[in-house]
Amino acid sequence: MDSKLWLFFVVSTLFISATPGANMLWAFHCGLHHGVRKTLWTLAGLSAGLLLLLVISLDGIGYFSQNNPAAFQALKLAGAVYLAWLGWRLWRNTSASFDADQPDAPPAPSGWRLFRDGIFVSLSNPKAILFFAAFFPKFLIPSQPLAPQYLVLALTFFCIETAWQLIYTCGGRALAAWFMRENHLRLLHRACAIIFLLIAASLAAEAVLARA
Repeated sequence: MDSKLWLFFVVSTLFISATPGANMLWAFHCGLHHGVRKTLWTLAGLSAGLLLLLVISLDGIGYFSQNNPAAFQALKLAGAVYLAWLGWRLWRNTSASFDADQPDAPPAPSGWRLFRDGIFVSLSNPKAILFFAAFFPKFLIPSQPLAPQYLVLALTFFCIETAWQLIYTCGGRALAAWFMRENHLRLLHRACAIIFLLIAASLAAEAVLARA
């Protein structure tokens, strides 16, 4: 895999994973209420759910890229539209606080309960499938074997995602206080929005040129 392409993937994923979403907020919530050690069960569940969504997404990408190139380009175009929409939403998001509408964790939950809840939180957002399908193709080189590229991207993604989840878990109150400052959260949203829009434009250009 091209090192420059991988580095761009790392930088993009670092920004995108940092955005407060369902998984990060749940890691923060559990870390705040149950401590870091118990929340490791939650992080394992979140990762298991993401892994399942990732396998479903990449399996479909692999099939279409090998057997139906036209459908693969259409998938890229649909992904570009979705990422552009996400970028537009992030750019317009001026919220200065987290969504407080999160379920309260039960007192002294078992490790299995935390693990199970983590899986459900990951799987409760089906948009992750389309996100993976839209995001990963940008960093794949069709002329090279796809399996090793999938493996490198997946391992990189999970390392970064897990690192951010640990930061949210350990940094709980301090991180929340930092993000509660309007300018900080707005800057993060807009940095992620720019990344989404750049990737969307690149995907759309690739899909259009491939059909030409």
